[in-house]
Amino acid sequence: MTARATRQPGLRQHGSADDHVAFVDLRAQTRALQPALTAAMEAVLRRGDFVLGEDVAGFEREFAAYCGVDQAVGVDSGLSALELALRAAGIGPGDEVITQANTFIATVSAIQAVGARPVLADCDPQGAVDPAAVAARISPRTRAIIPVHLFGRIGDMEAILALAAEHGLVVIEDACQAHGAVWRGRRAGSFGLAAAFSFYPAKNLGAFGDGGMLVTSSPELAGTARLIRNYGQRVKYEHEAMPLNRRLDTLQAAVLRVKLPQLDSWNDRRRQLADRYRERLADLPINLPPAEDGRRHVYHLFVIGVDGRDPLRAGLAAAGIETGIHYPIPLHRQPVLASLGYADGSFPLTERLAARSLSLPMYPELPVDQLDRVAAAVRDWVTSQAG
Repeated sequence: MTARATRQPGLRQHGSADDHVAFVDLRAQTRALQPALTAAMEAVLRRGDFVLGEDVAGFEREFAAYCGVDQAVGVDSGLSALELALRAAGIGPGDEVITQANTFIATVSAIQAVGARPVLADCDPQGAVDPAAVAARISPRTRAIIPVHLFGRIGDMEAILALAAEHGLVVIEDACQAHGAVWRGRRAGSFGLAAAFSFYPAKNLGAFGDGGMLVTSSPELAGTARLIRNYGQRVKYEHEAMPLNRRLDTLQAAVLRVKLPQLDSWNDRRRQLADRYRERLADLPINLPPAEDGRRHVYHLFVIGVDGRDPLRAGLAAAGIETGIHYPIPLHRQPVLASLGYADGSFPLTERLAARSLSLPMYPELPVDQLDRVAAAVRDWVTSQAG
């Protein structure tokens, strides 16, 4: 008997065993936009401007306007956007940069790439930046704070900006999961000196490969980032700065220009799906992301917190339902970051989230009947454990 057909304790069968529920189905979005995507890519092929071409400049203008900032610099990944923001802000060896312990490793990788030291702080119970934890980590060497808009939800930026102003620090937003998220009328990317976005294919705004964007309202910072991303040159073969290659491909920019006008409607659909998850799961003894006034979460991920996460995940997998864990190993437990010197127990909320978080299927084209099947399967398992 295959794993998919195996019955798990506490799970009734909803739909056939072969009725697979994908965690993310990128094909559905591509099919819907196929004619426009094909036309945009064929235009690039006709022009032949594959590196820093017409669509890169156009997408930079359009994405800057969307975020409510003056400048955008297309790069090859969210990691590169963070790295270039730090470099352009003059942060390097001997400096400390505070960020969350519950983030993807790219946040810390960018800090290390410029020679600075990452300083980790615990999160709040929802996984957002905890201003009090950040404040406790500020030292004479601190130069910057990187709050992470994890899963598509903006944290308490007012408190972070106040801390930065008090101590003379730079704020660089890691908005790689928060395209279009809003807090108190402002979009992600418009709060700090700069912000980084990722266009990895599964993001709310995804390319057909890797891509990223640095956004800022500082012409000086944008100019430095543009210089660094292109081998440190304004004039070909005249290298003025660190010679890195961090450019956004023109073909990816063409794809993203087609998708950007759809982003708000896709995010609205994600919120509708999140509301339906909450409605179906509200009375269970699990943690759900809250619906909040004054904040537009864009649900890059819909993450629940549940005791016995791993058995539940195994049961859902056996029923043909894909899930994810973001993230199973906290940064301070990663072997590559052992030199930071943090012991187990240093970040209790981060560790609790790592042990209990489960990401359920979430993408704009997710069929409602599939969502209901996921919710019913979660309900079966949780109620069976309570009994």
